[in-house]
Amino acid sequence: MFDLNIPVDPIRDYHLADWKYEKIMEEIADFEKALDEDHEIALKLAAFGSSVTMVVTSIGYQNPDMLYFYGFVNGKDAQLIQHVSQLNFLMTSVERKDKTKPARRIGFRLSDISEDRT
Repeated sequence: MFDLNIPVDPIRDYHLADWKYEKIMEEIADFEKALDEDHEIALKLAAFGSSVTMVVTSIGYQNPDMLYFYGFVNGKDAQLIQHVSQLNFLMTSVERKDKTKPARRIGFRLSDISEDRT
C-alpha cells in the first residue's frame, strides 16, 4: 500500500531560468564578500561593440528563459532583460556614490514574477 500524503520533491529542470538565477546569486554573494564598505557590485555589459557598466540593485527571473537585472547606468534607472542563452557579463566593483548610505548589496530576494517554477 502506498502513502499518498508523502511530499514529493519536483524534478529540477536545469535549463530553466530559476536555476541560472540561483547560480548567479551564489556567485554574486561570493563576490560581494570580498568588497569593502566603499564598493558595491556592478556588471560590465558588452554589446554592439561598446561596453556599459550597470550598478545592479536586484535580479529576477521568469521561467523558462528570461533574467532581469535592475539598477542604474550612468546614474539613471536601468533594466536589462536577458535571455539565458545570451548570458555573459563581467562582475566588477564600483565605488559607491553616496557615502552617507551603506554599500548596496544585492542579496537573495525573489520578486513576484519569480515565485512560480513552471
